[in-house]
This record gives sequence, structure tokens and C-alpha cells, in this order.
Amino acid sequence: MTTGVPATAVKAPAEFGVVSKLVAEAFGTFLLTFGALGVALFSSPSSAPIPTPFAVGLSIAVGIASVGHISGGHFNPAVTVGLAVAGRTNWRLVPGYIASQLVGGIVGTLLLWVTVRTLPSLAQSNNVQTIFTQLSNGVDDLSPSKFPMAGGLLAEVVATAAFVAIILFVTSKRAVKGMAPWAIGLGLAVLVQAIAPITNASLNPARSTATAVFADWTALGQLWIFWVAPILGGAITGLIFRGFGSPDELHSATAGGVTDLTAEATRDDSVRVSEAVEGTPVSTTAEAAEPKHVADTGADRAVTGSEPAAPEPTAGRTPDDDARDFFDKNR
Repeated sequence: MTTGVPATAVKAPAEFGVVSKLVAEAFGTFLLTFGALGVALFSSPSSAPIPTPFAVGLSIAVGIASVGHISGGHFNPAVTVGLAVAGRTNWRLVPGYIASQLVGGIVGTLLLWVTVRTLPSLAQSNNVQTIFTQLSNGVDDLSPSKFPMAGGLLAEVVATAAFVAIILFVTSKRAVKGMAPWAIGLGLAVLVQAIAPITNASLNPARSTATAVFADWTALGQLWIFWVAPILGGAITGLIFRGFGSPDELHSATAGGVTDLTAEATRDDSVRVSEAVEGTPVSTTAEAAEPKHVADTGADRAVTGSEPAAPEPTAGRTPDDDARDFFDKNR
């Protein structure tokens, strides 16, 4: 029994507008600075034992899981530039994304600054500046281990290049669905832990700017390093991906649209565009689920003049054969 309702094409979800994308980027960067830097400011092994690198990675993972389907979940100017160079983000989105990331990061840090100043023992501005200088990124005297500029530049370039590579690979059309937020977050946590003793681990110009504006002037004087190095690292990875990446994933964010392919990687792809012949009846769910058993009355043989096709033999099949068939059907 059928419903008699003509089949219609199932439309994919519409792309989010530019304003929605910008708000999502601001929110994600706010979550990064307020959450991760808040852990660095106020945590202690007894009251809040989450390590700062893990807090950074977890905040990014949660942000991507929350709003990544809207904007792609960059939350980082270096990521935005790297994905644009790779052809995964439209260049028209880049200025707005970077501005939104700066706004979100500064607002998150501003709230932390106001909170710190409510402590009577830290009410003096020079004490608060000292705290945010320690949170800021730096080299030479501002480096936690006193690394020179050459070491800081190299560490930031390499770490950001690796981070953007993780994003490009895990958001590929061939990657395991649903793993992008957590792979990106855990990858960032590892990289932050690796170079924290060198530069206090930036990998993100928005994060560096957010703390530097509340820190001592020496942190502002070194801020250019944490714009140049991460963006250079992201651009290098984008160029490599553009040269050697899969052809069906390159140049997809065309000049005529405002798409971001990293956003598609975090959306539910269970609803796809399907073409149907107009007027074809659609079966009900229950009917579609029930297998139809038709008795062999010989009428088919009389009409076609041939025997019905025999089922494929199953003798000799192994569990490995069944597994290969399963993955082939769902590839």
C-alpha cells in the first residue's frame, strides 16, 4: 500500500548567512580566551586540576562542535588564512572572520581583566598588567624559558603549520565523520604543550592580541611576531595542500559565493539532495521497511520466457568477504 503522495526532491540545508558566520567566529574565539585563559589564571591543582593545554584544546573542540557547522570553527586568523590559501574558505570571508575573532577574543579577555580587578589584593593596575604579561606570548625575556626570537619564530611557524594540516586532513570528505572537533582540539592541546616553554604557545594571533592589549608595553612590542609566524605557518600548509591535495576539495569556495567547506564537515550529512521523478508514489516507512515476498506462480516465466535469476551462491564466503561488502556499500 502506498500513500499516493508524489515524491519531491529533498533539499540540503541552506548555507548560513555572513552575519551568522561572523557571530559564530566571535563566539568561538570568546570561548577560547575566556575559558582557556580563565583556566590558566584561576586554576590550581587542588581546586581546578585541568591542565591549561588541555583546556585550550577542549575549548576549541567544544566551540567547533557548537558552531562549526555555521562558520567552520576557525577562531584563529592563521587558520582562516591557511584555509583560504588552500581553497577551502572564500577570500571574501577572511577580513570579516579576522575582525570577528579579534572582537570575540578581546571581549573574553576583558571579562577576565574585570574579574581579576575585583580582588582587593590585585586592584592596582600594575599588578593586573603583570598577570596579563605572564599570560601573553613572548620571546627573550618574555619567553618562559628565555628562548630567543629565532627559536620562537621557528616554533610558532612549525606548530601552526601542523595545526592547520590537522584541520585540513580531518575535515576532508574522506575523513571519519564526527571526529573533526575532537581531533582538532586534541591536536591543538598537544602542540600547545609542546611549545609552551618557548613562547607560551600562541598559534593564534587573536589569542595573542587579546592578552597583549591588557599587558605591559613589552608584550605589545613583540605582538607582531605572533601575527607573522602563525599566519606564515598556516599559509605554508595551505600552499602545500593546494598543490598536492585532492582535486575535488580544491578551489571549491568560489569567488561568487561565501561558502566555507570546513563548515560542511561538521554538519549532519544524512540529508542529501535526491532526485525523484515527479508523480512517483512514495511508500510509507513501514511498507518500505517490510520485505515483499512474492510467490513464484510461473507467470513471470510465461511472460518473459526465461527462468527467474537465481540468487548468488553464498557457499564458501568468509566473514572477511562480508566485511568488505559492508564497507564497499557504505563508502
